[in-house]
Amino acid sequence: MNTLVIIAHPDLSTSTINAAWVEALRESGQVTVHALYEEYPTGQIDVAREQRLLEQHDRIILQFPFRWYSSPSLLKFWLDVVLERGWAYGPGGTALQHKELGVAVSTWSTRSDYEVPGPYNRTLDELTSPFEVTAKRVGMSYLPGFFLTGVGRVTAAGLTENSAQYVQHVLGFE
Repeated sequence: MNTLVIIAHPDLSTSTINAAWVEALRESGQVTVHALYEEYPTGQIDVAREQRLLEQHDRIILQFPFRWYSSPSLLKFWLDVVLERGWAYGPGGTALQHKELGVAVSTWSTRSDYEVPGPYNRTLDELTSPFEVTAKRVGMSYLPGFFLTGVGRVTAAGLTENSAQYVQHVLGFE
């Protein structure tokens, strides 16, 4: 299965978690890693290029740090312009049917913050449900999310272990 991981971190050079995940993915040699902010620093997205990338892969993982209970803005814009009517949905829009979509999210808040009841009174699955609905809208299967909470407390050894788990998660659905 061809897997594409779309990285939506505004500055990977300052990242600890997402950068480690990217490094582990690249070292695996089994996935295509595509960093949106590196590819499109001005925010101008080459829609045709992005659609070709999606067409070439069977599984797409959206990787990002959680920002105000959502994704960074470039990923939202990417979804808006790349998943066009007539290509991804609507009449003739079948390009993504039978493919898989998943998310990989890192967040500063702790696991207990995302429990019901808890400070946010919502789970990460609930808060990332718009991605599941998007998958369903364009005919994709939605995969379980990969979540790392409490990123400010992750040790170097813990991050190494988590990165290996992430790679297994991304590849483990086969």
